[in-house]
Amino acid sequence: MQVRDCLVSAPGKAILHGEHAVVHGKVALAVSLNLRTYLQIKARSNGKVCINLPNIDTFLCWDLSELKQLLACLGDKKEEAQRLDAELVKRLREFLGVTDGNLDSSNTATLAFLYIYLSLFRSGELPSLTVTAWSELPTGAGLGSSAAYSVCLAAALLCAGGTITSPLKEWEHTARWCQEDLELINSWAFQGELIIHGNPSGVDNAVGTWGGMLRFLAGKIIPLSRVPLLRILLTNTKVPRSTKVLVARVKDRINKFPSIMIPVLDSVDAISCTCEKVLTDMTCEPITGEHYNVLEELIDINQHHLNVMSVGHPALDTLCRVTLAKGLHSKLTGAGGGGCGITLLRPVSRGHCSHIIAIKQ
Repeated sequence: MQVRDCLVSAPGKAILHGEHAVVHGKVALAVSLNLRTYLQIKARSNGKVCINLPNIDTFLCWDLSELKQLLACLGDKKEEAQRLDAELVKRLREFLGVTDGNLDSSNTATLAFLYIYLSLFRSGELPSLTVTAWSELPTGAGLGSSAAYSVCLAAALLCAGGTITSPLKEWEHTARWCQEDLELINSWAFQGELIIHGNPSGVDNAVGTWGGMLRFLAGKIIPLSRVPLLRILLTNTKVPRSTKVLVARVKDRINKFPSIMIPVLDSVDAISCTCEKVLTDMTCEPITGEHYNVLEELIDINQHHLNVMSVGHPALDTLCRVTLAKGLHSKLTGAGGGGCGITLLRPVSRGHCSHIIAIKQ
């Protein structure tokens, strides 16, 4: 089977408000960043499938005959983007010699690629190709690097196989796909996230697929079209943390002090909703300093709430203290306990290194 060469990209993400509270049924606002992951597929005729991931020093090749033999053990099955094929995941783990104890970023990225590749092409002839992916996003920093990679995998492989259309122009890596195509990309990207993270919320891959800003509540994701461009300073504390541990810590605190913590979650929900309203107002009327005053106050209040939830860290406290001395307002983004912080920059700010949140993809 001859596949089409293609180049795609997907953005990373930051949580503006609602991290942790979203796990307990509250609103979260997620925004896309102008830091992206890129992925290129090149058709080959050497009977091999190769993957090159220079950011994580992963360079692997397999003979098509090996992969066909692996599929032969599974029998015929139609590809499905709605539910993870546990048997295929198990076979791939055995094929790669991967156990729970050595699931590092290289192993999970490889598993995600082989899973989507084999799922999409298993009903026909496996194509020979080389996949190369590189990223501007740091791994393990809570900026959606794995989701951006999964979105790129899904989009490129669907495009290469002709399931969805190619970009309008060969040099465009940001394709203009219809809603149905985007939903299909998102479904397969979520499969990649399931393999990499086990129990993802779906927010990260949705932001990577649609871009812009999304409202997430109780599993329902709503893209927000009327939001302004924001200037955000990203600071990576480079403090490692476990999302699973931090989520469990918040749950324990809620169970221990429900009368205290439930109002905190309600307050975070109100912060997300108020922020959404302010951002909408900023697209309907002239932007003023008062808009930014409110956004900054919301950032400060939410950061205090996150510390009450016990997901802060001294490195994040330092970020908030240093930026406040410059008249800027910061909070953690994502799981907390380290990771990244975000600082809102006003349009008139000068002399600050910043990344632009790409509200319009």
